Amino acid sequence: MRESAQLVSKTLGMIAKEIKPGVTTLHLDNLGGEFIRDHGGEPAFLGMYGFPKNLCISPNSEVVHGIPNDKPLKEGDILSVDCGVYMNGFYGDHAYSFEVGEVAPETKKLLQITKESLYKGIEQCVRGKRVGDISNAIQEYCEKHGYGVVRELVGHGLGRKMHEDPQVPNYGRKGSGKVLKDGIVLAIEPMVNLGTEKVKFHDDGWTVTSLDNSPSAHFEHDVCIINGKPVLLSTYQYIYEALGIVSDEEKPFTLDF
Repeated sequence: MRESAQLVSKTLGMIAKEIKPGVTTLHLDNLGGEFIRDHGGEPAFLGMYGFPKNLCISPNSEVVHGIPNDKPLKEGDILSVDCGVYMNGFYGDHAYSFEVGEVAPETKKLLQITKESLYKGIEQCVRGKRVGDISNAIQEYCEKHGYGVVRELVGHGLGRKMHEDPQVPNYGRKGSGKVLKDGIVLAIEPMVNLGTEKVKFHDDGWTVTSLDNSPSAHFEHDVCIINGKPVLLSTYQYIYEALGIVSDEEKPFTLDF
C-alpha cells in the first residue's frame, strides 16, 4: 500500500512543477495519467463510478471531483489535485491544494489552516481511540479559525478497494465511531471552505462547489496505524522539493520501511 501511496506522492510532485498561469487542468491530467502508467500503476479514478479523467482537479470554489478541462489557470487561483493509483492489488489516494502564482492572503491562510488540520486529525490515529476523535480534532481546529467544514463529503478506509469502511467525517464528537486498531489504513482528507460549510452538487454528476462560491481547500494523506501510532504511507516531500519548501511536518509520523 505504501508503494501505491508513494506513486501518488511522486505524481503530485511532478504536477507541482507544471502548475502556473496559462496551463490547463486537462494538460495536468494528461501528464498525471502518463506518469502513473510509466511507473507501473493505473490511474485509479479513471472510470471509477464513471469518472472520465485520470485526476480530480478542482480550482477555487470547487471542493472536490473537478473534471479537468481546457480552461487556462490564472494568477491567484488555487487548485486542489486529488490523485489515486492502483498498483499491486492496492490503492493509494491523496491530495494537495496548490497556489497558482501569488494568491490572496486570506486564501493562503485557508490553505495553511486546512493542511494543519489534517495533521491534527492524523495525531488522533492512535490504537484505542475512535474515528470521532479524528473528526473532532479537524472540525475544532478549522472552526476556531472561522472556516466552514464540509459535511457531505468524508474520508475513508483504504486498501484493496478505494473506498472502504470506516467513513472518516471531518466533523464529529470525541469518543464516537469505530475503535482504531493496528493495521487499519485511513485516507484522512479535510475539505474546508473560506465561507459557508454548505456545498452545491452540479448537474455533471461530479463537480461540488461551496454554496457561496468561496475558495475551498482540500488536503489528504494515507495513514496506517503501526504499533499503536500513526504512520504516513503518503508524503508531500516530492511536492516540497519541486516548490522549494522546507518542512518537517511529517517527521512525527515517519517510519523507515
